[in-house]
Amino acid sequence: MNRPPCHQTPAWAALQAQFEATGKSFDLRQAFAADPGRFTAFSQEAPHVFADLSKNLIDAPTQALLLDLARQRGVEPYRDAMFAGEKINRSEDRAVMHFLLRNSAPAQTGRAPEAPENIASGLLRVHETLAAMLAYAEQVRADPGITDIVNIGIGGSDLGPQMAVLALDAFRIPGKRFHFVSNVDGQELAGVLAQLQPQNTLFLIASKTFTTTETMTNALSARQWFEAQGGQDIARHFAALTTNVAAAQAFGIRTTFGFWDWVGGRYSLWSAIGLPLAISIGAQGFRELLAGSHAMDDHFRTAPLAQNLPVRLGLLDVWYRNFHRFTSRSIAPYSSALRRWPAYLQQLEMESNGKRVDAQGRTLPFATAPVLWGEPGTNGQHAYFQMLHQGTDVVPVEFVAVKKSSHGLPGHHDKLLANVLAQGQSLMLGQSDAGGHRHFPGNRPSTFLLLEALDPASLGALIALQEHRVFVSGAIWGINSFDQWGVELGKVLAKDIEPRLRSGDVSGLDASTAGLLQRLR
Repeated sequence: MNRPPCHQTPAWAALQAQFEATGKSFDLRQAFAADPGRFTAFSQEAPHVFADLSKNLIDAPTQALLLDLARQRGVEPYRDAMFAGEKINRSEDRAVMHFLLRNSAPAQTGRAPEAPENIASGLLRVHETLAAMLAYAEQVRADPGITDIVNIGIGGSDLGPQMAVLALDAFRIPGKRFHFVSNVDGQELAGVLAQLQPQNTLFLIASKTFTTTETMTNALSARQWFEAQGGQDIARHFAALTTNVAAAQAFGIRTTFGFWDWVGGRYSLWSAIGLPLAISIGAQGFRELLAGSHAMDDHFRTAPLAQNLPVRLGLLDVWYRNFHRFTSRSIAPYSSALRRWPAYLQQLEMESNGKRVDAQGRTLPFATAPVLWGEPGTNGQHAYFQMLHQGTDVVPVEFVAVKKSSHGLPGHHDKLLANVLAQGQSLMLGQSDAGGHRHFPGNRPSTFLLLEALDPASLGALIALQEHRVFVSGAIWGINSFDQWGVELGKVLAKDIEPRLRSGDVSGLDASTAGLLQRLR
């Protein structure tokens, strides 16, 4: 974007003045007392998601200035460039088109007759691959001989499908178990293998290049175990989610499903990487997931900025990170099915926006992504909520709640919902009529995201909402949210260190690494 950096825009200066004048002393309790309509003004319906932003440290003038910042930073044309298939991932010279993976337009026509060639051709390939993948998923679902599905991947090839399979467990096909192996620590794979019989197991090897160290180490060990246990027919019991068909065939795999260089790993759940989920919830359920995310895509693409939920959330993140200087955000899903939601969001946001240079490679003079962390409620209440209520740092909390439960156990869901409401209320109100240990300062911000039910469509919308929110804050900061060079250096150094663990050669190493290497031998 050929525009001034965000900290040199008029809106940034106005926001800084606003923060000094009213922002840093803003009191939520006073704001609600002064404005009975605050809840209505700062809550919003979006596809499958209701959001209450009213318990955040924000008022109408601040929100207006943040929207000015979005305009001055060109969020709308940048968003439109992504949806037009332009190569906005400049450091890798790639388009960013994961939204195509959930576009339900007929493959024969593409999104529109005037669609750019890369969009139209990409959509055709997407629908061909999706149809083949879902047909295979239905084949596995109908096979009583396959009782265990093991997904071997890491990063985006693990976190997305694992989170979603757990989240939609209420829709899982009976009689099949799902396992996820990502860590190169053999203890994880060994623990899974101990539960399996080779004749009843399907291994899914998820690696775009089929060279990822952790994934291929685990895949080779799984194949060795399979053969040692008397397993027959690797082609039946192994499938690959990869673009490297030749390498998969050399491994012994004949069933492969690919995806494209415009699909980043952390945005790949919607692609063939979602095969474990498609097996779990079926082709129709997977299409409902895609439809929910596509509805959120349309909302992000067409809604005015002031009524655009991903935009409002992304701008709130900038307000907290750069003006209030909050360093983290706590994720508190009040649904045990969403227990991997915080981990999924960690990769989505911290890998996307954990950058210290802008898209042109210039060092940034301001902070970017906060640290994301959390656990499901009510577990978190008995762990770290002490710090949220009475600690020295202010940490914005993002609650996720589900109106309708997926179980029939009486009394549980009302208690769960009472707790999530009470936590947001107590963070805001505090307790000022008690001193010392019993004093709660209050005025601690939170966001409340509510789903009618945790079903495939609502989960798809919730995930897409977070993807686009990260896009918005990245666009404001002027960074490339779609590369991840920070994961590479450690991989390179590990390849040098591994043979040294066998040889004992410490030449050229720093004293600490050399000393630790010797002790580890």
